[in-house]
Amino acid sequence: MEIKIIHGWKLGDLMKKVGVIGGGSLGTALAQILSQNVEEVCLHLRREELAETINQTGFNNEYYPNTRLNENIMATVDFNDLKDCEIVFLSVPSSALRETLASLKEYIDESTILVSTAKGIEYPSLKTMGNLIDEYFNDEYVSLSGPNFASEMVLNLETVSNIASKNKDNAIKVKEALTTPQFKVKIIDDVIGLEICGVIKNINAIANGICKGMNINENARYAILTKGFEETQKIVEAIGGDPSTVKEYCGFGDLVLTSTSNESRNHTLGMLYGQRIIVDEDASGIVVEGKKSIKAIRDICEKTDTESIVVDFVYDVVLNRIRPKIAFRKLWERIED
Repeated sequence: MEIKIIHGWKLGDLMKKVGVIGGGSLGTALAQILSQNVEEVCLHLRREELAETINQTGFNNEYYPNTRLNENIMATVDFNDLKDCEIVFLSVPSSALRETLASLKEYIDESTILVSTAKGIEYPSLKTMGNLIDEYFNDEYVSLSGPNFASEMVLNLETVSNIASKNKDNAIKVKEALTTPQFKVKIIDDVIGLEICGVIKNINAIANGICKGMNINENARYAILTKGFEETQKIVEAIGGDPSTVKEYCGFGDLVLTSTSNESRNHTLGMLYGQRIIVDEDASGIVVEGKKSIKAIRDICEKTDTESIVVDFVYDVVLNRIRPKIAFRKLWERIED
């Protein structure tokens, strides 16, 4: 067996080529991790100017201007370059995934392993990102989720993530492509639970951000975080997932990280709403997956007859535009139920 050393990390035979669609913060970070285990990483972007900059300078100056990317990362705007990839990671926003899959279908076949990283639900269809992949390809995709800030991943800092797939061999191959001494990957069996955890944690992050923006005391904020954890288990179980998945990295770890860190976009969005500052996402160009998922999770709760006072709280503040203090009082009256 051939042994190669990449950046001081001993590996067996390297995969020849892996693709990443999406040159944003997460896609670029994944490309940097994968480049330690793969001979060539093809990073697909929408804009030719940025692709040229990456190939010429080694920097994605829009997201990581101070981090040089590894030399075996090739940026492209051509889907043809993904044809011979063994694995393709889909790192586009959930709102863009359907369009991406429709475009990708004519370039790769069903033998290519697709990996979903977006945390969202299509509305009003209520389809997960995996459901969309199944619609265009098959149900043997791999889903990835965990307490993973891309800004730390790109620096090769210690991180753990969960992956899940109906095809165990596919999950093992993805784990091999991703695993480094710093980046650890744990395989679980519950695909739907993993996907839904990644959606609900954004709603909990908004809820806790709202409370912080209102200067709600810490005792109350962490009680609400605990309630959100409990309700996530109920929602996951109601849609056919395993409630124990919520105790995994993709559940508890991601829930706490995004609900408490100032680097979390959804936590920050919640803080703005708690201060009664309304964010115009269309005008600013900000894509916040949590806000797009509130309606979907609310509908799922109603369809499965699952009560969630945290989801109701966020829905009241963000979509019904109820004053945060009034919505909080309503939440607090129900907290011990």
